[in-house]
Amino acid sequence: MKPHRNKMIAPIVISIIVILYYAVYFGFLITLLDGIWKYALGLIPLLLSAVMIKVCIERINEIKEGEEDDISKY
Repeated sequence: MKPHRNKMIAPIVISIIVILYYAVYFGFLITLLDGIWKYALGLIPLLLSAVMIKVCIERINEIKEGEEDDISKY
């Protein structure tokens, strides 16, 4: 179990970094724009963050199942 836990750290850290990047970048853009663009740019990081979380969960499940190197299948 310990080797699998170490391999799960990287996807989680990368996901957190990317989500924070989305929040900061689009948050900055939202402060610069007015009107409907605020809502459109507010929705984009939410959708991207949801996809990033889904991909991270899928990767963690792959690691738990023992597919650490899923690129070798191709």
